[in-house]
Amino acid sequence: MHHEKISELPVPAGGGWGNGNLIGRAQQVTVSADGSGNFRTIQAAINSLPNEATKPRTVYIKNGTYREKVLLDGKQNIILKGQSEKGVVLTFAQARDAWRCDPVAGQDDWGVATLNMRNSPDITLENLTVINSFGFDATGPVTIDCPTEPTKKKTLSKTGHQMALRTMPGTTRLVVKHCTFRALGGDTVSPWDVDAGLYYFQDCTMEGGVDFYCPRGWAYAENCRFICHNTSAAIWHDGSADQDSKTVLKNCSFEGDPGFKLGRFHREAQFYLVDCTFGQNMADADIYWAQSGPGAKQWGRRVYYQNCHRQGGDFAWFKNNLSAAQGAPKARKIGADWTFGGRWYPKSGKAATVPLKPSNLNAPDRYSARPATATASLSGGAVASAAPAPAASVDSVAERMLLYQRTVGGWPKMVNNIKVKYDHAMTVAEEAATRDDAGRNDATIDNDATTREIRYLVKAFQTTSNAAYKAAAERGIRYLLKMQYANGGFPQYYPDLSSYRHQITYNDNAMVRALQVLRDVSRRANGLEVVDAALVAPATTAVNRGIDCMLKTQYVQKGKLTAWCAQHDEKTLLPVKARAFELPSLSGMETVSIVQFLMDTESPTPAIKKAIEAAVAWLQMVKITGYTVKDQPDAKQPKGFDRVIVPEANATIWARFYDLNTNRPIYVGRDSQPHATLAEIEYERRTGYAYAGTWPEKLLNRDYPRWQQKWNSNATPTLGRKQ
Repeated sequence: MHHEKISELPVPAGGGWGNGNLIGRAQQVTVSADGSGNFRTIQAAINSLPNEATKPRTVYIKNGTYREKVLLDGKQNIILKGQSEKGVVLTFAQARDAWRCDPVAGQDDWGVATLNMRNSPDITLENLTVINSFGFDATGPVTIDCPTEPTKKKTLSKTGHQMALRTMPGTTRLVVKHCTFRALGGDTVSPWDVDAGLYYFQDCTMEGGVDFYCPRGWAYAENCRFICHNTSAAIWHDGSADQDSKTVLKNCSFEGDPGFKLGRFHREAQFYLVDCTFGQNMADADIYWAQSGPGAKQWGRRVYYQNCHRQGGDFAWFKNNLSAAQGAPKARKIGADWTFGGRWYPKSGKAATVPLKPSNLNAPDRYSARPATATASLSGGAVASAAPAPAASVDSVAERMLLYQRTVGGWPKMVNNIKVKYDHAMTVAEEAATRDDAGRNDATIDNDATTREIRYLVKAFQTTSNAAYKAAAERGIRYLLKMQYANGGFPQYYPDLSSYRHQITYNDNAMVRALQVLRDVSRRANGLEVVDAALVAPATTAVNRGIDCMLKTQYVQKGKLTAWCAQHDEKTLLPVKARAFELPSLSGMETVSIVQFLMDTESPTPAIKKAIEAAVAWLQMVKITGYTVKDQPDAKQPKGFDRVIVPEANATIWARFYDLNTNRPIYVGRDSQPHATLAEIEYERRTGYAYAGTWPEKLLNRDYPRWQQKWNSNATPTLGRKQ
């Protein structure tokens, strides 16, 4: 296993992992998109930290653009600190309406934003730009398949809800300094825990559409800039769980599109605006009750201003009225510590003097955009419950696959070092724990993960007509499209690109299997004809890019095309090392599946034909005749057998790895040293890894001759030499 380096930074306050180790030190891991840090992605760095700690841990993020969705789930005491606010850009495109179309993940907002937090207290964000780019990227409305809609279709607007930051219950005492949050749609900054939410914003910029700053609970914003792209409202508040809940904005500025309104509320709310400035083009409209909500019933209208001014002249409605607020507070006393009423002292650092109500984590999602029950309008204007749709048939294996699907769309191969299996019933506790793991950063295409689930789920959909299975498969396909590099290669994991996971991975045929799924989508074949037709064009493009990558990664040895390595660098495309026993080398196994994929190309180009002929010639050249590999009984060995290469007449095998310069077979154990024979490898690896096999046999004896006769009959016959 690869172990990431953890930096120890002495600080007066101390620190630790929360498990008793390294107490007295603050922990820091570094993220850098160029690979110069401990991790390439923010999510991978977060995942490396234990959930609990008594002191803060810092994820230091170097300048760069990070195109990923980030989730903090059950984490505490973490500081996400960028090198600079403008230099560190976390960006992801996610329309909330599209998220709601997923029958599984879309049940709530977990994962709907670029930066998501749940049950993660004491988090600090500093020097970051967080963008939900959906509205900026979209050229106009787009209609998508939507299993949760009665019509099965949904039209997405450029200005619909788009969250850059979304916190769910249990994320309290959130500190945000020198950060920019941008979206074109509504709810850009959504810190939502009406029972126990405590949020502090300082020197931040927030930009979006309707209600783009919409805290629930207690929130304080100081020296912040608000930019509104909607005429309905810029700010919003929900303080319905506690009469003392409030949103305070001090020394903040507001600007936006012509006619933008300052704010509104749907539920009980309490606003304080002190020393704020408003743009000249702001509408002459006070913060108002939006009548589509339950409104203020218990505590009345509570909107207070002090020393606020508008460029071009003040409006009467924001005249000073602090004296009308509870306790008639003086403006000089209105600050962060005052806002939270003893529950939290972010400025002075004192211990809380007023107990905080617990977050109601297990309550139904009061913030859900999806109604709890469907309704239908009757001719008389009354509303009645719609008849429930008949229950779809279920497939027990597919149901478990839904549970294991990660927020990003892919699936893991192992959880807690245990291989994921779908053939046994799960207890209620196991299901709950698996569902809670949705935000894990362990989605991969290694060992058939993700591709096997996609193929099974489309078959299950065809058998059961259960739309949830098709939707999950489509999310998996979109995951494959998302993880592909611009040069056509696929990493082993995504978005966790730590260690060797970022390399273009032919190992165990991972990239080939991903491309085979996408090729079937593009051809509408092998069961994948049932998925969203909108996936055909991007899948076709992805396959073409993948083939281009294959042609460019084929190794040139002394001016001659040969074969492929198990891993290639995603930038230089050269062979690279992965695990200790996987050195840069030519592969007698992975080359076979690449050739078979290329042979399946319709109307192959001259470049594809050349690549196939060269690889087949190399496989013929490096075959080892007169030997076989077998597991030989040996009672003295731990497993009761030993794996050996022994002479056998008329047998042919190939080595898994060949030297890049000499084409000689190499055998490498955990010492990372090439050896000339399998017998030199330690027993654990010798019997636990495939160092030799007959992988090219069917290709050379059947598949290639058929292909050559059809597509390249004029080519020079490929003859090999005995070794």
